[in-house]
Amino acid sequence: MSEVRLSVEPRTEFGKGAARRTRRAGKIPAVLYGHGSDPKHLSLPAIDFARAVRENGQNAVLTLEVAGSASELALTKTVTAHPIKNYIEHVDLLLVRRGEKVTVNVPVVLSGDPAPGVLVTQDANEVEVEAEALHIPEQIELSVQDAEDGTQVHASDLQLPRGVTLQADPETLIISVSEAPTAADMESELDTEGAGVVEEASDEETASE
Repeated sequence: MSEVRLSVEPRTEFGKGAARRTRRAGKIPAVLYGHGSDPKHLSLPAIDFARAVRENGQNAVLTLEVAGSASELALTKTVTAHPIKNYIEHVDLLLVRRGEKVTVNVPVVLSGDPAPGVLVTQDANEVEVEAEALHIPEQIELSVQDAEDGTQVHASDLQLPRGVTLQADPETLIISVSEAPTAADMESELDTEGAGVVEEASDEETASE
């Protein structure tokens, strides 16, 4: 994962009104905390930060440059987006040091084509790992090439990059492979559901008489 440099500014105004003014100025309210230090309230350049997350993933590592202060290394911890308008409302950043190991959730991405006639169900889309702050993998790839009915992959089966260790429960189910339903199976299921609806309607009619 590449290191991203951002020029940030300290925030001196707080509250909803101040946050709205910050966002109108093209910046994002943020808080930097960690290592027992007092939280620092910052404003991040919205476009540059969004690009950093888009290009480096949810665990983007940032070098924060504040005028008149020494630069600090931070891990993107929480990004809060508006549920409807889809803009970033607030960011929590975790202060880290070079060489320090951190615990993060990393996406699990499937690749390859399973055996014909099977269905792959992904039960966990991400897994918790520990990695050096500047060497967090953007994703962990899991090949399902030629996977057959009955195949199961647990967290302990994942091939992790060098220097990355599993923190999730080793028995966490990542994927399971089962026989894909046939057209006849689906038709039979629809018939069964239809019969249930008819029977329920019949019971309601009887009760109303």
